[in-house]
Amino acid sequence: MDTAQFQAMLEEKGIFLPPQALEKFERYYELLIEWNERMNLTAITDKPSVYLKHFFDSLSPAFYYDFSRSLSLCDVGAGAGFPSVPLKICFPHLKLAIVDSLQKRITFLQHLADELALTDVAFYHDRAETFGRKKEFRESFDVVMARAVARMPVLSELCLPLVKVNGTFIAMKAASAQEELKEGKKAIALLGGEISAVEQFTLPMEESERTIILIKKVKSTPSKYPRKPGLPNKQPIQ
Repeated sequence: MDTAQFQAMLEEKGIFLPPQALEKFERYYELLIEWNERMNLTAITDKPSVYLKHFFDSLSPAFYYDFSRSLSLCDVGAGAGFPSVPLKICFPHLKLAIVDSLQKRITFLQHLADELALTDVAFYHDRAETFGRKKEFRESFDVVMARAVARMPVLSELCLPLVKVNGTFIAMKAASAQEELKEGKKAIALLGGEISAVEQFTLPMEESERTIILIKKVKSTPSKYPRKPGLPNKQPIQ
């Protein structure tokens, strides 16, 4: 996917990028490759693949959810900034918080935000389990997102405690989502969520399947969740 195809395919979905946004994506790519030589940020480094599998894929939730409103967004386990930084470039009004457990990734993301002149972005070096128990963050975000972090029972426990009641948890998944949803049904309900939509699409060019799961927060998460670090993974809610 070259930059012209990237722009054209987003326009087909109703997302129109001004020239300065396209420049930011270009600089994002340059910094990703430059920093990837020093630390392991991504295994995908050729430009067409980064534009398709990282940038375009990160923006796919916007095909099904309205990010044009004033929203607070939390990205759990953002890694090299996916999906939240591409969304922030396209929707600069978003108030963004990024949580990651590795300090070196946070250092990269802070440098990236400075270079791209992104405002209203906060970075937290923390485990999702401890972040979700902090009063100032718990049930404080309109939208909480995660891409390729964990299976649904675990992911729900890491993300739903951060979502406001009436807010939305968006999980970005590959093709195995239906099986994961069955696995995560109990956890989603217990943590205050309700599945509102399951959207499937094919990533253009490489034709791989993607699933966007939208979960509405219908009631408060019980105070015992998330459990202490490591426990959601070791003993998922079943």
